[in-house]
Amino acid sequence: MHTLLVATNPDPRSLTHHVLDRVEAALHPASVEVADLSEERFDPTFSPADRRAYHGGDYPAEIINEHRRLERATDLVLIFPVYWWSMPAQLKGWIDRVFINGWAFEYSPASGLRPKLQALTTHLLPIAGVDSGVYERHGYERALRTQIEHGIVDYCGSRRGATAFIYESEQDSAEATAQSVDRAVRTISGAIRGPSGRAGTVVYPVAG
Repeated sequence: MHTLLVATNPDPRSLTHHVLDRVEAALHPASVEVADLSEERFDPTFSPADRRAYHGGDYPAEIINEHRRLERATDLVLIFPVYWWSMPAQLKGWIDRVFINGWAFEYSPASGLRPKLQALTTHLLPIAGVDSGVYERHGYERALRTQIEHGIVDYCGSRRGATAFIYESEQDSAEATAQSVDRAVRTISGAIRGPSGRAGTVVYPVAG
């Protein structure tokens, strides 16, 4: 078992980074690799080179490196703050550039779609600023799950893992935020390593 944790947030003191650390600790001593896209300054721009790669050309060197990371992994966890009811641009650009035709899937008008990531299980850990009621009333959670779980994970043939929202990340109560983080970390780590993968309670006041 080898897990790749992918996170993005420009603030290293953010709740996103705290959750990233918590998930990594909860999976210990299993093999874990961290891709902090903000710290690594991953360029999310889909370039002409990416366009050529999509049509069968050579992949850019930095994309080959991301492919190698994913090829080592049995599990992928995407940890991100929700921006405008979806993932941040940097993470979306990572998906755009890395989950590319010829590697994550193959598509042609003649033969149709052939997914290629059957060996990977993908888990989602979105960090939302508002409460679950807002997501339910407006259909935001369903929309987010549809576009990522179905539109990306299913499309590439990856197995769906756990999806664990952290709601109300900007609430004043540090204890309530910590409880929400605990639940999400237990859900994700438990899905990867089984029911014994438990995370301890930590009070963490920084949102986002």
